Amino acid sequence: MFIHNMTEAECRHALKEASVGRIACAHDNQPYVVPIYFAYHERHLYAISTVGQKIEWMRANPQVCIEVDEITDPDDWMSVVMFGHYEELPDVAEYKHAREQALDLLQRRSARWWEPACVGEGDRDRPHSRTPVAYRIHIDRVSGLHATPHEVASDDAVAESTIAKENLISRLFTRRRRGHPTGRSRQ
Repeated sequence: MFIHNMTEAECRHALKEASVGRIACAHDNQPYVVPIYFAYHERHLYAISTVGQKIEWMRANPQVCIEVDEITDPDDWMSVVMFGHYEELPDVAEYKHAREQALDLLQRRSARWWEPACVGEGDRDRPHSRTPVAYRIHIDRVSGLHATPHEVASDDAVAESTIAKENLISRLFTRRRRGHPTGRSRQ
């Protein structure tokens, strides 16, 4: 297996294709990592949640890290890590456009995009009453790694590898959206 650095463009392509990642936040020297459903657009990740530990911690310390990965087999995988900062999008006139954009981007991903964040286990059998919190993560920097079973040897191979990686990323996320959570065929 050979591990290659991903370009910023490849990392952003992966973020465009992804819809689930892991967000890490910290408070009082204690890290906390949870999965989030998001939509990427122009240097921002948009998401929605209800007030809980994650939102409270990001309000106290807006510095976050998000990781997205896809694995097809032990020799063929990619992982993207981005550092950024939290910005809440309150339901006020100043944030109207940003909130509408966030909701539109998330809605395009899935008609049920809001359920993981807004429907707790105790709320599944009754109408949901918690107020959702829309937010975005401003991406400050991003990096990624991609493993391949073969070494990339020349500039031409690097260009071919970049195209192949973008195609692989698209295929991986397409499989996931079709119900194959790991990108592998069901047995």
